[in-house]
Amino acid sequence: MTFYPTDRLALFIDGANLYSAAKSLGFDIDYRKLLDEFKKRGVLIRAYYYTAIAENDDYSPIRPLVDWLDYNGFTLVTKPAREFTDSQGRKRWRGDMDIEIAVDMLQIAETADHLVLFSGDGDFRAVVEAVQRKGRRVTVVSTMKSQPPMTSDDLRRQADNFVDLADLGNIIGRPQRVQPRPAADTRTLAEREADDEY
Repeated sequence: MTFYPTDRLALFIDGANLYSAAKSLGFDIDYRKLLDEFKKRGVLIRAYYYTAIAENDDYSPIRPLVDWLDYNGFTLVTKPAREFTDSQGRKRWRGDMDIEIAVDMLQIAETADHLVLFSGDGDFRAVVEAVQRKGRRVTVVSTMKSQPPMTSDDLRRQADNFVDLADLGNIIGRPQRVQPRPAADTRTLAEREADDEY
């Protein structure tokens, strides 16, 4: 990864894409470490984080992360997630942030020297090419080491640099949180029935 100390850096994090890539590699992203790492590599002018949020839910599991990022040096770009039902009848959410990322990349290319895109989505190939025509360098961070690979070959070829997220795992990662399993109930049926009576 080629960075120069005087590079004005801008990070563009596709939240859902980065989460999926890290999960497939068996670690979680430590966003404080991520920010610190890129501050060492140049002059960090902006770190954008993009995500869709389900607004109808009283509690969204991503809300604590979004709040933390907002208070700790990231520029949050959010929009409401759209609810839909998949072919099996399950409730799902969709919230594509590609347009927001593309517009912000083109705008900041006027002042940044090096843009770092945390996504493997091939839809970004055209915007990466447009930013490069402005004389800017683009590094793509995603992974080829997952099954299946999570990076478009076209995007990888277009980028000036490609960094596999697996190679950053020991720098910006932490082990995935394991949800504790409830303790097994070792009481006999008679003991459970007796407890239920009281």
